[in-house]
Amino acid sequence: MTIQTPEGVDLMLTLAGVGSRFASAIVDYLIQAALLVALALLLFGGVSLGGGDSGAGVLVAVYFIASFLVFVGYDITFEVLNSGQTPGKRMNGLRVVRTEGQPVNFITSAIRNVLRVIDWLPLSYAAGAVSILVTSHNQRLGDLAAGTIVVRARKPARAPVVAATSTGGDLPADLAAWDTTAITAEELAAVRSFLERRNELELGPRNALAATLASGLRGKVAGVPPEYNGERFLEALAAAKGART
Repeated sequence: MTIQTPEGVDLMLTLAGVGSRFASAIVDYLIQAALLVALALLLFGGVSLGGGDSGAGVLVAVYFIASFLVFVGYDITFEVLNSGQTPGKRMNGLRVVRTEGQPVNFITSAIRNVLRVIDWLPLSYAAGAVSILVTSHNQRLGDLAAGTIVVRARKPARAPVVAATSTGGDLPADLAAWDTTAITAEELAAVRSFLERRNELELGPRNALAATLASGLRGKVAGVPPEYNGERFLEALAAAKGART
């Protein structure tokens, strides 16, 4: 899936399929089950549920309310506070984002997770699985309502281009033709600093910063093909300029 960001940078996202999402859900449901078992032991340990005990009835009501909160709140908490990743999604390399590529917020996460109840209908997540299979962006019903998608999380990027700048390796022919003489040492240091730290940034700020750097430096480099923009341009610039210093 390709998203055109407001900064003019194409954001490439790999959509998650039914299999990886199901594997992630299994991990999360096991954790939730463990939480509910622990809660049951805490509430009902030593309490008899027979004999019309009104106190026991209250505990049962509290347990059902708490179970719903765990069922819904677990995903919302992790998705909002952990950049769209529950433990299950993190283990399987998945992340929830909005359809514009931005991180989920409380409202979008709450909508997609409250509507998970509908995705379970009529049995065993059938509606959600069918929706993922038939929609163009692999969205379950909760995703459609919230405007979210589940994507493959970006792995920490290797930086072979930047590494080549310190080893003096041969440049590809297209980069060797670039005229980078107008790029200063300070500007090159700024580009390298961004490339080294980009994986620490959220997608929105990361793309915005890459677009700002690229737009400010692109005009100072002669011979840049039009397909080089954003991070790709910065990587190539670091390699081309670094090989000449």
